[in-house]
Amino acid sequence: MEPAPEYPIVPPAEEGAATSERRDRLLASLTLIAGLGLALGMPFALKLGAEFFMPLTAALVIAVALVPVLEWLERHRVPSGLAALLCVLLFLAIANIAIAAIVVPATDFFQMLPSRLTRIQSNLEPLLDLYSSLEKSINRLLRQVASSPVRQPGAAPVAPPRSVLEFAATSAPTVIVQVFFAILVVFFFLSGWTGMRRQTITDRTSFDGAMATARVIQDVVDDVSAYLGTITVINLALGGAVAFALWMIGMPSPLMWGGIVALLNYIPYFGAVIAALLLAVGGLMTFSDVWVAMIAPAVMYGLHLIEANVVTPYIVGHRLTISPLMILVSLSFWGWVWGTAGALLAVPLLIILQTVLGAAGKPDIAGFLFEHGALVQGEKGRRRWRLGRNADGEPDPATAAVDTQGTPA
Repeated sequence: MEPAPEYPIVPPAEEGAATSERRDRLLASLTLIAGLGLALGMPFALKLGAEFFMPLTAALVIAVALVPVLEWLERHRVPSGLAALLCVLLFLAIANIAIAAIVVPATDFFQMLPSRLTRIQSNLEPLLDLYSSLEKSINRLLRQVASSPVRQPGAAPVAPPRSVLEFAATSAPTVIVQVFFAILVVFFFLSGWTGMRRQTITDRTSFDGAMATARVIQDVVDDVSAYLGTITVINLALGGAVAFALWMIGMPSPLMWGGIVALLNYIPYFGAVIAALLLAVGGLMTFSDVWVAMIAPAVMYGLHLIEANVVTPYIVGHRLTISPLMILVSLSFWGWVWGTAGALLAVPLLIILQTVLGAAGKPDIAGFLFEHGALVQGEKGRRRWRLGRNADGEPDPATAAVDTQGTPA
């Protein structure tokens, strides 16, 4: 009669630890799968729900940027509701001035584009001839385009909006609802900011948690408001310098062009290129010589290079350190999701995310996958878990310094 096989006796503590380890691996795997699903599905949800998420996000960013103004008013004994109303009115006044200074003259200027196509064609004729001499296969097509008659617009010109209210009234109903919704979000966020921050901090169960929460909230407000405030001052200075330079060379509506440059400069990398292209079109519409027309975009881009490589790194670099790669990724992502509005919000949203992750801890994907239970460790990892424990699974200092081969760990 063969003896019954002997099975190794697993201590209860070790068996419980192994069960806990398997449960941790399962929870980590489920968390990883849920996180991947959320990361893959969120961009499409944001894109499809842009009518809701875009004005909400823009309103929250604007509200966070206005928090220092709100707190300054509250320190001067202004009630929270009145202080929030004053902040909203201040923002609407700035937006109204921007529309009056940029949108109105820009609409009038570019309505003249059909009647100026002949001048643009004559200015570009030397360049077209040069290109056609190099590319003979498309020479006939270019000459046909250059010699084609210009069609005058048959429709009557539309009067441009003169204010924010007129712009909303002449827009689609969806835009009216979005603007009104965003204004309400800004007002209610600011009016309840002090109480909401106090409740968020006092709801923590520990003093360290309350202090960490307060520090994260203050860092988000300081970083976003400091960035937007500093960049706004830099962009206004750049727009003023461009306007003065364009006035010196005889470019019409220099303040409009300065405002366009200042607004587009909020978009990193691509904003200056778009502004230069618009200035090139404006120069071709205004001047009869192509080289004189190119002075306007050349001057603008030269000033932008000084601002981007000297002024902004010197001023903003002392406050915030943002990876250029992350700025490009954020710009591409939010630009794809929400277009121009997303591109304008890309850097503030990146600052908020960077501040929160900097306080909470950046996710260690490699460690999450290979060290903390998302993947099975194998026999070597299980042996190292048993190392330094007795038969009951409890820590044993006598064996903690010896590995499985009997050598010091």
